[in-house]
This record gives sequence, C-alpha cells and structure tokens, in this order.
Amino acid sequence: GIHDPAFPSTPAEDIGRGSPYSLGARQLLGFARSLGFTGVQFGPQGMTSPTNASPYDGTLFSRNPLSLALLPLTTGDEGTLLQPETLLELVAGRPKGDPIRTSHAFAWQAQARALAEVWQRYKAKRNQGALPELARDFALFREANTDWLVRDGLYEALCRRYGGHSWRNWTGDRQAGLDRALWSSHREASQDAGNRYRFLLTLFDEAIAAYAFTQFMLDRQHRDLRRFACQVGLELFGDLQIGFSDRDAWSAQSFILPGYVMGAPPSRTNPEGQPWNYPLLDPSCYTTDPTGQPGPALRFLQQRLAKMRHDFDGPRSDHPHGLLCPWVDRADQADPLAAVQGGARLFASPDLPDHPELARFAIARPEQINRDRPRYDDHWVHALDEEQVHRYGLLFEAVIQAARDNDRDIHAIACEILSTQPYPIRRVLQHHGLGRFRVTQKADLNNPADVYRSENARSEDWIMLGNHDTPPIWLVAEQWQTSGEARRQAEYLAWRLRPEEADRGAWIDRMVADPGELVQAKAADLFAGPASNVMLFFTDLLGITEVYNRPGVISEANWSLRISPDFAAQYRKHLARNRAINIPKALAMALRARGSAVVDAPRGLLAELDRLAEEPAAAASL
Repeated sequence: GIHDPAFPSTPAEDIGRGSPYSLGARQLLGFARSLGFTGVQFGPQGMTSPTNASPYDGTLFSRNPLSLALLPLTTGDEGTLLQPETLLELVAGRPKGDPIRTSHAFAWQAQARALAEVWQRYKAKRNQGALPELARDFALFREANTDWLVRDGLYEALCRRYGGHSWRNWTGDRQAGLDRALWSSHREASQDAGNRYRFLLTLFDEAIAAYAFTQFMLDRQHRDLRRFACQVGLELFGDLQIGFSDRDAWSAQSFILPGYVMGAPPSRTNPEGQPWNYPLLDPSCYTTDPTGQPGPALRFLQQRLAKMRHDFDGPRSDHPHGLLCPWVDRADQADPLAAVQGGARLFASPDLPDHPELARFAIARPEQINRDRPRYDDHWVHALDEEQVHRYGLLFEAVIQAARDNDRDIHAIACEILSTQPYPIRRVLQHHGLGRFRVTQKADLNNPADVYRSENARSEDWIMLGNHDTPPIWLVAEQWQTSGEARRQAEYLAWRLRPEEADRGAWIDRMVADPGELVQAKAADLFAGPASNVMLFFTDLLGITEVYNRPGVISEANWSLRISPDFAAQYRKHLARNRAINIPKALAMALRARGSAVVDAPRGLLAELDRLAEEPAAAASL
C-alpha cells in the first residue's frame, strides 16, 4: 500500500512530491516485485487543494496534476514539452527541508509553472504541424471523457475567477448565484442557467482545453505505468474513496441528499465519531422508476467505476458503509461533532423522532430494530429478508458489476471494513462472498472473538499489520515493550506460530527482549492464518518509524511522508538491524506454523528461505 505523494523520486526529478509515474516509482515497483509482492494498492489519486493534502477529500474523476512526472516531458518521441532547464531550476528551488517529507506548497507552485509551459509548447508545436499523433490522441481522449473534463475544467476556471474559493462562497452578483447553481435541480431560472453555461464554455474554452491536456498527459503516463507493472508481474489497485471533493459536490448538486452529510459514528476505532461532512448520493435518485433503470446518482457511480475499471486491475472500496449503510447527520450544524454523535443510519431509521426526514428512506422495518442498542451498534438492525438485502446492496452491486466487466474475480475487491460491520453490511458482503480488513496490530488479545485476531479471519479477507491511518508497527512494538504488553503479544504469537511447546518459553523471552523479533513474528502471523490476501503498508515494510497520518488531526505532517530515494539501501540497512519486514523469515516461520504444509512444501524451500532470511542483501530480493 502506498499513496502517490509518498513515491520516491530520483534527484533529477524531485520537486518535493512523489509521483507514481516517476523513474523513482518504477524503481520502487520493481523492488516490490523482487520481494514477492503481486500487487500495489494506490490511494485516491484526485486533486487536492494547496491547503488540504488529504487524498480522501480529492476529486473523484480528475487526477492530481501534482502526480504528472516532469522528467519524461523533457524528452521523448513527441519532442520536448518541458525545457530541461525549467526542470533543473524547479528541482534546484525545492526547499532544503526534511528529504522524506513533501514540500506541498512549493510542489504546487512549481508544477503550475511547469504545466503552463507544457501547454504553451504543445500548442506551438501543434500549430507548426508537429505532434500529429499526440494531437489525435488528445482529441480522442477529450471525446471519450467529455462529461467530467468539461465540468471539472469549468470549475477550475470559475474557482480562479472567484479568488480560489469553494463554490459555496462564490458571491458578488447575480451571475455568481447562477454559477453556484449551474448543476442544481433548483436553478434560479433554467433558461438563464443554460445561457450562462454556454457563455462560460465559450469564455473559458482555452482554460478548459489546458485542463484537459494535463489530464490527458496523466492518463498517458498511467497507461505506461500499467504496461510496466504488467511486464514485471504486478497488479494495480485503485481506491474507491467514499468522500466528495467540493468540485464533485458542485456538479452533483441535483442528486446529492439535501440537508444531510455523511460521517463516522462512534466506534472502537473512533470512540467520539468523526464529522467527515461528506455529501452523499440521494437514494431517491438511485433509480428512475419501478423497473430499476439507473437514475442520476447511480449513473454517476457507474461513470466513476467505468473510469476505475479503465485505470486499475481492481478496487479498494473505501468505507463500503457509505454505499451500503451510511451514517448521516444534519448539515451545517454549529457543532459538527455533536451532530455526528446524534446522527442515524440512513436506511435504518424508520421512526426516529429526531430524524423524521429519514423515514422515507428506511429499508429496515420497525420490528427489525433493536431498541435497547445504540443506533450505531452493529446489531441495531437484527433481521432482514432477501429483498431488503438486495435494496441495501443496490449501489454496491454496481461495484460488483464493474469487477465482472473487467473480467475480474470479485474477490479482488478489497472492502475496508474495520472495527464495525453493521448487520446489513454483513448480509450484503456474505451474499457476494466478500471479506473484510483484519488489522492485527489492533487485535484485542483478551477477546478470543475479536475481529482483528488473525485466526478469526476468513479466506476472502485482507489481513495487514496496519494501514495509512495507523502508526507504523515498529512504533507500536516499542510501545508494547515499554508498557509490558510485549509479553502478552509474544505469548499469543507463540500459540499461533510454535506448534511444539518444548521451547516456547525461550522463544517468548526472545520476542519480549527484541521488538524487531516481535514484529517479524507479527508479520509471520499474517501468512499463517486463513486470510488469502496479505497487504503491507510501505512504512511497515521498509522499517519507517514516522507516522503517515493521524486521523482526526489537522497537521501539515499528515499525508506528507515520502520514501527516501535510496530506499533499497535503507531497507537492507534496516534488515541487518532487524528493523524492516524480512519476507523470507516471515514465510519460513508461517510455513512451519502450519504444520502439515511443511510436508507438502517443495524440497529445499524451507532451507532456502532460512538462508535468505539470514542474509539482508539476499532477503531484499526474494
């Protein structure tokens, strides 16, 4: 698992932010394949703002222009679209801060300058009759993606006109009101809005074309990356984020639910809940008539999924709750946290006195509600018939169909179900045979039934030490050692990994004394259990101790961590100190723990894994 900004850059291309299309990124992907990985899970790739780097607030269709790799534009079959001198100047101007942190503000400004030059040089070359193939491909790209290119490009132009403000703050005259409501179902005057729209397309034709060209170049680089990944044996997974950017909310006004927003209810992961303030699709716009023809909300989701199918081998469904069983609260409340704590389930609120507006969306009937439980409890709804399960899964069925259309086994869908799995969600996923996430660093060892314990996983699940929202396992292990929790962890892992009891005591003592050994055993536990899909976030794999993201905290440090350009050497160095995941060691430990599997293993496999595990240079190339 890795997000776009975290990719490493070579010194010749580094303007302060990573790109999956850079030379450094290809080196990292080749390295990952050499360790035995078969896929890479990307984060959301959408556009973020200069002040908010969270990819989960990014655009749903447009890629982030910051991800366009500049070095390939200084040479190539099409000629030079970016002068090498410009790139040299931008690289030299990068702030000399922490080399493993993004320079978000500088990268934003540097990329804007580079993209302006690329557009102007493309136009000049095209007007001279050069680049005929590039111009043809650009025209085909614009034709195939007209809907989102026009609306996103127009929003970009209007944002600049209104001083960079969100559409909700476009003020000043009647035209500003029309611009805010261009996509609203309650337009001030539909004829005026239509005339205004056509006028804006003419006025901003150049800006929209420039915007589309950047997206076109990003698409070309992404297709090149997919070819490279296929050649080395890697699949690429995209992130189907549940949040909306302001840009998407503006163009989706006619089919998002008025008066309510989506958030996260109180849970084990976030006891106070989280006021995400995300718009959500209006259920009355899912379909258009009793025959089930897609309405504007469902068509919007299908358009997103079609683009993802074009871009990736499979999806990670970010918080499937948002599609299946969203937790909603009233919009524009003075205290968003109090609002989300007093929220409700959109489809499981048939008769709540404080949310009477939700009754018309209820799928669960009053007698199917456990009134003695909190509304956010997994068992608030305790029974559903098959027709109700189908209704709950209406949007998610589009995700399933997109996987089938991509000739994929639907089990390639990674569903980010964490500590909570409400009954309706469980029923829908069971219907499709899909699994959930098991984040083992969070396992409650005092509860044999805890969802994060590896032995409770199922074959279809995705298991991991941590993800982008958890601290690196190396920090966690040090905290376990300090608090005394290390012994409890070691005892649990001894039960999981040491079938023979003769030397368990000495083994446990070794785990307790060395956090590195404890982490290696935690990694082995991923492979020893029944889950078929093992995922490692880059910080855990490489032995990085800095935190990538602290949920619920607004900080410049969030989303800014990057991989060092000398990552391979650093990995070998950390392996030598037992401070990076030793894949051969984890595999050998897990294989022995499975008992009968050892008998069926190819001759010499364990001995070879043991040899690799003891040689850091060899272990870094499996």
